[in-house]
Amino acid sequence: MFYKIKIVSLIFILSLSYRHCLFAAEAGGVLSEGRTYSLSDLYGIALKTSEEIRISEKSLSIAELTKDKAFSVLIPGVYAFGDYTKYTEKKNFDDALFQPEWAVSYGLKASQSFTLNGKELTAFRMAENNIEKNKYDLYAVKEDYLFRLASAYYDVLKSKKAVEITEANVERLEKHRQAVSVRLRLEEVAKTALFRAEAELSQSRTDRISAKNNLKLAKTVLARIVGLPGLYEIREPDPKENFLADADLEALKTEALANRAEIKSLQMQEKVSDNMVEISRGAYWPTVSVEGTYLKMDQEPSSQYKDSISLGLKLNFSLFDGGLRDAGVRESLEQKEQMRLSIENLSKQIAVEIEQVYLELMTHQSILKSLADQLEFAKENYNAVTRQFQYGLADSVEVMDANTLLVTSQKQLSESGYGFQLAFLKLERAKGTFLKKVIE
Repeated sequence: MFYKIKIVSLIFILSLSYRHCLFAAEAGGVLSEGRTYSLSDLYGIALKTSEEIRISEKSLSIAELTKDKAFSVLIPGVYAFGDYTKYTEKKNFDDALFQPEWAVSYGLKASQSFTLNGKELTAFRMAENNIEKNKYDLYAVKEDYLFRLASAYYDVLKSKKAVEITEANVERLEKHRQAVSVRLRLEEVAKTALFRAEAELSQSRTDRISAKNNLKLAKTVLARIVGLPGLYEIREPDPKENFLADADLEALKTEALANRAEIKSLQMQEKVSDNMVEISRGAYWPTVSVEGTYLKMDQEPSSQYKDSISLGLKLNFSLFDGGLRDAGVRESLEQKEQMRLSIENLSKQIAVEIEQVYLELMTHQSILKSLADQLEFAKENYNAVTRQFQYGLADSVEVMDANTLLVTSQKQLSESGYGFQLAFLKLERAKGTFLKKVIE
């Protein structure tokens, strides 16, 4: 018995391990420690593992089930019923049976109710519009999620570059401190030069620690968004081509208004609001109910009435409801107006967003060449000042200033370079074509 339990436990553990590996493989490749991922790899994994996306997919599934419920209202309902009654005794009145010993009745009933203005059909169309709205919402959720992933990806790249810059800075300042120590022993510089070199070196080490911690945090954020293991690396993206400075800004805005899923979702919501107005006004119309019944009866003693078929037609109309229908119609009209205003507001926000991203791209493109030249000049300046210091033609302060200029130039070029690449994705996101490009 003990060996049987061990075998069953082993099989269970192996099945769990197989499922875990299968899930990881479906998530865009095996998620293993130390693996290097490209941005496309991260997109593929996130689309399959994101909880936010799956939640939105469930909302779409619920909307589809709501449509099924709306369709069921258009189909007549068929019901079966039965009844059995046992009496204490049989009773007669003037040779007529008043109460039998027992009685049984059963049968089928079919019924259908509808409003004369077709409110039920309107509810079905509303359910269809709501499905389309949820599809656009799902698209928007995917797009927003993947863009946040891309932003976190570039944050990691910028943090890695910052670590490289601080490590190179520490190395340069250590060499400078050694040079100052040598010249101090030769009494060619004052002791304050060594104090300044030590202070700058200490600050650079502090900056390195901060940069490394920022990198750990950035990698943790990216790992949480995608669902990566603790240890991983990312691959540098391909360089972006130069942005066309003569791109038509108004054409970009028009494209965004035509493609943004958020706008399309609100437009479908506006259609849903139109449907709600029709449904609210349907409360003023009579409701017709058609009902057909087949009844089978039996009792002891037997009766001459065995079965029956009936057909009924009902008409219901509310004469007074205390203003409930008026309030419902006014509420629906206000919701419709609210959707119209929301569309106008979002359209203006998108136009501003397009212009903002366009100018950001233009700015990065304009300054990248200047920053690259500045970095080259800063390197040459640092090398020249360092050589001058070696021959006593420059002091330690000038070396520190040259080093500060070099570090600043490296950081600015790194920030603008990665900002330029992310701005491309921002523009695609603002135009509503980001997810389409990712899938392609």
